Amino acid sequence: MHKVRLGLIGYGNMGAGHAAQVAGGKIPRLTLTAVAESNPARHPHLSGVKVFTEPAALLKSGLVDAVLIATPHPLHAPLALAALKAGCHVLLEKPFAVHKAEALPVIAAAKRRPAQVFAAVFNQRTDPYFRKIRDLIRGGTFGAVRRINWTITNWFRPEAYYKSSSWRATWAGEGGGVLLNQCPHNLDLLQWMTGMPVRVRAHCHFGRYHDIEVEDDVSAYLEYADGAHATFIASTGEAPGTNRLEIALDGGRIVYEHDVLQLTRNTTPASTFSRTSRELFLAPGTTEEKLMGLGRGGQHSEILTNFTAAILDGVPLIAPAAEGLNSLELANATLLSAWTEKTVEFPLDAKLYEKWLKKKINAARSKDPRGKPRGI
Repeated sequence: MHKVRLGLIGYGNMGAGHAAQVAGGKIPRLTLTAVAESNPARHPHLSGVKVFTEPAALLKSGLVDAVLIATPHPLHAPLALAALKAGCHVLLEKPFAVHKAEALPVIAAAKRRPAQVFAAVFNQRTDPYFRKIRDLIRGGTFGAVRRINWTITNWFRPEAYYKSSSWRATWAGEGGGVLLNQCPHNLDLLQWMTGMPVRVRAHCHFGRYHDIEVEDDVSAYLEYADGAHATFIASTGEAPGTNRLEIALDGGRIVYEHDVLQLTRNTTPASTFSRTSRELFLAPGTTEEKLMGLGRGGQHSEILTNFTAAILDGVPLIAPAAEGLNSLELANATLLSAWTEKTVEFPLDAKLYEKWLKKKINAARSKDPRGKPRGI
């Protein structure tokens, strides 16, 4: 095989963007040969591209070696499973699934098919700022992580956004709000840079700023096995919002905001200075370094190029799809903690979360005699 024939499932905003890159020849050795889109009004007119209404027909067509799934959230897991069973390589948009219980069979199926590449579109992993932060933490030059604060409130969405589609911001249609829609990348980066926590205690507001069922304001407190802790705050109702990541470590502080990565290094680790200093009010000395102008990295094009190279050359994936379970589990556990008003331990009890989600879906539907989800 010298080229990978790609089938795109879902031709909404994300799908059309991916199609433009591939059909435009921007991804070497990757060619778009088929599209599956259930809405005829969205069917593209692209030279050499066969259009299907049903994903199953695309998978049986013999026209594709791999598929990129860019459908609404509830279809991600079942379509990924179907594509794997059809023998296709799979690139899956975020989130992996709506909840952990439906993701586990997909991961199991992928493990039984090691020759098939299974990747996720976590394009923020290509950002050089986040790569630098990860390298600094894992390299150990800053010492152990003490505390993480990440405030992400620049996801502002007006009411018109939520009214643009009937499935938006519903438990049945998306399975969540800011955690499942806007923040999967942030949650992925958090665990990719600092590892998974052992428990979470969270508070969520459901429809605080909008007439919606799901969460549009989140405050979560995460605890790690080594004693570190984190706060994760997200909202779609604040303007102007902010996106500030601050990490306190024994050897200093890392702050990323407004495309500036500020590194403050202690001349002596805080723990050592605390034990040895004779001064009552003195803190360790520091040095400062600012990194700017690093750009955004390859983003979607780099993920697509890497996916293609993994199929043809066997190179390691930037974002193996199985790792998408971590960000999904973080989102699910945060919601479960808010619903139960209790601390939730990791690994998440998948069946318990699924039970609670079904309750939310049924409660929303019961409030509308037409069976359409509405705010609760």
